Amino acid sequence: MLAFVVGFAKPAQKPVPAKGSPAAPARLIGAVDSRTEFPGARMFSVLDSVGGTGTWMEWDVNGIRDPSVMYVLDPLLKSANKPKMVWVISEREKPLMAVLLPKGAGEVLAFYELAALDAKPVPLQMNRVLSPDVVFRDYRQVSTSEFVHLDRPSLKATATEKSIRFTYTNPDASPLRFDSDFTKKTVVEKKNEVRNYHDFFEYEYVLMLRAFVQSTRGLFNWQAWHWYMPAFNARAMISDKELEAILSKGVPPQSITIFKMKAEGGQWVEFKTSGNGFYEMVITNP
Repeated sequence: MLAFVVGFAKPAQKPVPAKGSPAAPARLIGAVDSRTEFPGARMFSVLDSVGGTGTWMEWDVNGIRDPSVMYVLDPLLKSANKPKMVWVISEREKPLMAVLLPKGAGEVLAFYELAALDAKPVPLQMNRVLSPDVVFRDYRQVSTSEFVHLDRPSLKATATEKSIRFTYTNPDASPLRFDSDFTKKTVVEKKNEVRNYHDFFEYEYVLMLRAFVQSTRGLFNWQAWHWYMPAFNARAMISDKELEAILSKGVPPQSITIFKMKAEGGQWVEFKTSGNGFYEMVITNP
């Protein structure tokens, strides 16, 4: 039998900062208890009820450590009562973090509001040791090199010595339009068109992050939320100049690379889209 106690009222008392001193990087805003371990469905129901329409992203213990996140986690990781899981939502005015902790025979989900996700941008790195059991935890292995996502069969991965390739198929009933008269438009019209396509491909990029990056564990040093931050990704995103060159041809290419970055180890990481529901993330070894 489960007993849930929602405690979003008054957190444990902490020293009040002196007037004029900087605010703490994180604050406890509440907790939900269970007398036994949370059933999966109930745990995610609680997370969704607190997080709203945002998407919870799992924290990677081997990834970059945001100071605000570690303000909460450092004491817990040094204690006997270590966190079982940690998630973060960034799609709100102030980020929210959920920490799953053991509590006797049960568990508690503690929620913290973060002042910001404040890691300084660092170069992208592939983790040196990649374990299929960790990276493809949410996938089913169907052959020596092929994996299929447990919940979304159209999300697949192929891992070889030369590359790791993820694909996701979600056909779009409305094909992406390419105007054959683009070069005849005015400067203002071209800029508006490029801006519209840029916004569309930013949406496609988010879709790929959720499909590829957030369905794996331990691939990169960036946490899932760092991929969304311009301070981390801006130099790798497709530029307006590149988009204008594509649109000027007047015909849709087979695929469009909307993110391309060389990791510190020499690997190329690319996100590609057909614009019509076929997506790829390709990691190519040097």
